[in-house]
Amino acid sequence: MATFIVLGQFTEQGIHNVKDTSKRADKAKELAKKLGATVRDLYWTIGHYDVVLILDAPDDETMATFGLSSGRLGNVRTETLRAFSQAEIDEILKRVV
Repeated sequence: MATFIVLGQFTEQGIHNVKDTSKRADKAKELAKKLGATVRDLYWTIGHYDVVLILDAPDDETMATFGLSSGRLGNVRTETLRAFSQAEIDEILKRVV
């Protein structure tokens, strides 16, 4: 499984319906599970981003499907980062020439 960090900002619609954000988080977890991914952690944050998710997904295509499916609902804009564990980066570094 690959790890991804999703940084989200509420849209106008999302902030207008902010009282539903916890329910939307539950729906996001359900969607991830349906796609074969897992939301490891989800946080609401103060600053440039309003929410941060840490997900494990089997591949980039699954993550893209999750992002597009979530985004089309109109409540949040996201930026997705692929994250590497120390063990993963150690394997990558072995291949650096």
